[in-house]
Amino acid sequence: MKPFLLLATRDDDEAADDEYRGFLEAGGLDPDELDRVRLEAAPMPAIDLDDYSGVIVGGSPFNASDAPAAKTAVQSRVERELGTLIDEIIERDFPFFGACYGIGLLTSHLGGVVDDSYPETAGPTRVALTADGETDQLFGRLDRDFDAFVGHKEACAVLPDGAVLLARGDRCPVQAFRIGHNVYATQFHPELSLASMLTRIRIYRDNGYFAPDAYGDVVELIRGSDVTEPAALVRAFVRRFGGE
Repeated sequence: MKPFLLLATRDDDEAADDEYRGFLEAGGLDPDELDRVRLEAAPMPAIDLDDYSGVIVGGSPFNASDAPAAKTAVQSRVERELGTLIDEIIERDFPFFGACYGIGLLTSHLGGVVDDSYPETAGPTRVALTADGETDQLFGRLDRDFDAFVGHKEACAVLPDGAVLLARGDRCPVQAFRIGHNVYATQFHPELSLASMLTRIRIYRDNGYFAPDAYGDVVELIRGSDVTEPAALVRAFVRRFGGE
């Protein structure tokens, strides 16, 4: 099959490598089946979508809802470059999966609202499929209710026009949606294992995803969680669009 493409934006090498490994393992992919471009490191190279089975955008220290004046030159460049590619993806209904920052970027670019109304502290959260989610070709393979790992300061507050809500949560009403037939986005991180979630909160301990003095409690909550279902979503994406 053609490889998938991960467009990453994490400037911490350990976090970036752990994210890449997470998508490899969740998707059942070999390294030669998942190309990675770190957009925070250099301008986006020319990308021919016909070279890939699908595009993945993971999480980020960036927030799509930041005021333009507050965004660094790197973030502004990354969002311009991703915006141009998203336009082509939407036009072609090309397979796309955006997680966390990916859902914020997709929402804001398509005219929805991303703001700080529904943040979630880093850790597990309960996700429930909607009726549309239960019949979706990817989400329909999941349990109707499951736990997933999150950690975000912003979220989709108003869906873009044409978006189909696939999953919701008690603390965050929009946990996943679809545009067209092949463009997906989740607020939760389907690539995160328990070990990777612990790595993530250690690296971003002081980045505002939880109170620093609550670190021990957050670790305990994560260690006591049972998060396994979301990885099946990445595997379903790979199987559907990778031609398995």
